[in-house]
Formats: sequence, C-alpha cells, structure tokens
Amino acid sequence: MSKGFSYRILLITGEISGDIYGALVIKAIKELNPAFQFVTIGGPKIRSLGVEVLFSAEALALVGLPSVSELKQYFFVYKKIKELLKKRKVDGVILVDFPGFNLKIAKLAKKLGYPVIYFVAPQVWAWHKRRINAIKKYIDRLYVILPFEKDFFQRHDVNAVFLGHPLVDIVKPNISKELLCDIYGFDLKKPFVSFFPGSREKEVKRHIPLFVEVFKRLKRANEHIQGVMVKAPGLGNSVLWETARKELKVVEGLQYEILKSSDVGVLASGTITLEAAILETPAVVTYSLPRWMFSLAKRLVKVPYISLTNLLMNEEVYPEVLGEKQNAEVITKKVLDLLESPEKREAVKTKLKSLKSQLGMPGVMWRVAEDMIHYFTKAST
Repeated sequence: MSKGFSYRILLITGEISGDIYGALVIKAIKELNPAFQFVTIGGPKIRSLGVEVLFSAEALALVGLPSVSELKQYFFVYKKIKELLKKRKVDGVILVDFPGFNLKIAKLAKKLGYPVIYFVAPQVWAWHKRRINAIKKYIDRLYVILPFEKDFFQRHDVNAVFLGHPLVDIVKPNISKELLCDIYGFDLKKPFVSFFPGSREKEVKRHIPLFVEVFKRLKRANEHIQGVMVKAPGLGNSVLWETARKELKVVEGLQYEILKSSDVGVLASGTITLEAAILETPAVVTYSLPRWMFSLAKRLVKVPYISLTNLLMNEEVYPEVLGEKQNAEVITKKVLDLLESPEKREAVKTKLKSLKSQLGMPGVMWRVAEDMIHYFTKAST
C-alpha cells in the first residue's frame, strides 16, 4: 500500500441490500482501525457516513432494457473509476454484491495490481455459473454469507470464507407487538397478515395488485383478518400504492417489527424470506414474472426453490406459489391454512429455529471487518 499509516479503500455497491452491508463494513472497519479511509459508490446508508462519495449507487441502476442515457451514465462511471485506479489514488478494493458491474471492476483492479476483496458472493450456484471463472481470476478473497457457499466456491479453487450472515446483526425489532398495534390501531386479538411486494419498482407493480386481491379474499373468508403492506425505502409513490391504501394499511419502515408481529407474511421472494426466517415468522412466498421470463428462468436457474429459507433448509418450509400470474386463490388458501392452524405455524417456527443456527453467531460484521483489515495490512507488507 502507498502509506504505512493510512489505507485508502475503494468500496463499490449498487443496490439497497448492498448499500446496507457496505455501510456496515465501513463503520466496523473504521471503528476497529481509523487508519482506513474510504472512497465509495453507494446509496443513502453509505452517503450518511460522511465518507468520500464518487457517485451515488442510483447512477448504476439498470433495470430491464436500459435507455441510451442510462448506458452512457453507466460507462461514464466505469471510466472515472478506471482513471482513479490508474492514478493509484487508492490502496485496495472492496466490492459489495452487484456482480454485473463489480466483476468488471474486479477485472480492472486486479490487472492494475490491487488487492481485491468481494463481500456477498454472486449466486453463481443458481445461475450465471460462468462468472465463477472471473471470480477465480480477479478476486483475492471472497466473503460468502450462506453456509453452503463456502464449500461450493472452495471446490472451484476460490479463496472463500464464511463468517456468518450480516442479517444476524441487522434483523432486530425495536418495538413490541403491543406497541406496534397501538401505533397503527390493530387489534392484538385478531389475525394479522403482512404483505411485502418487493424493493424494486417493477416487481412492486406486479405484486401489489396480486397482494390486494389476496387480502380481499382473506377478508371474505374471515372478516376479522387485519392486513398491512410494507413499502420498501426508496420506492416512489404511485396509483398502485393508493389503490392498496384503500384496502389495507400501507407502512414505510418498521419492516422487522411488522414481520415479527405477523401471524403470517406474504412475501415476494428475496432477502425478505431470510429476514422472516430469522424472526421465525410463518410465511407464503411468491414471485410474479411474465410468461416468457418465467419460462426462461426455469431453464437458467438450477435450484429447486426460489426462497433462500427453503434452499438452506432443503425443503419447502415456506410454501411457494409461482407462475406467470400467481393464482390469488392458491395463495389465499395457503395463508388460511397457516392462520387457521396454530399447530402448523408452530411447526414452521420450530424448523426456522434450526435455520438460525446455520447463519452464525452475532458479531458477524466485526468478524468480517477484522478479517478484511488483516488481509489488507498483510497485502501491504
């Protein structure tokens, strides 16, 4: 490294979950060793830390077929990072998730002689398996967050380490169910169902109408059922959210409190399924795709389940309902099966307890930060 007393690290991430994980990495490293300084591309969590920000992560958000202006912005950011690396303005690189962009940066940084760390491994065991070649060539140390990933990557001669899942440290409700119900006017004695339509605009557009229809059906089956839909941070307002508000409460924030308080959750597949599992919340998982995309996904994705919880448990702990247009009737039936059977809900919770033990002990981010500091300081000698 260029300085014996100060380490300047480039950290790049591009999505909401990566922004959260990246911010935790920065905070933990700086608390353990203030000599580390950061140059970043990140979202609101990283920007709130007062570190140097080259670009906002939103500049890299390419969803679906990008426009010409979006592509120009994407390559402009890449060019600026290339200039920074060529001028030797940093000493090492930490890449957080976001493999479509970050693996290109890994290739660039490695060819310029930088130590390259990757946090939150690309899920090449499910799809894009060709990326394993880039990981082998350009990543010096890979931090995986799912326990089975360590063996998978080590079988492919990748220097992978598992120190636990960051959600172990993150998923911590701050208020009780009693207080939550008091704030939003829910009845503690009545069934409580939560709906999580996703964190991206396109998936939310597909899931809100479906989830509203499911809630209407649930109310017809049992008028006492209460419902709340959680709006992920950063999502814009739209007519769809107004439509949802006519049928049930819509809340932004408090997602862990709402999950923990729910008798059953209805989840668009994603990180939320693992968060629900940590909180031991029974749930039904779904994901809506156009017919052509669903057919393509079935050919490309080589795993038996879409939910991380089910993948880790190697069984369908959370019922999954998939297809071009999810059958609201099927989802409703599966939710009612859980609501009407305390025994089934307890059986799910028992299985989820065993899953939590696989994810590591608390203090994950401290262990990751300590290991990264050790790696970079060793690389400098």
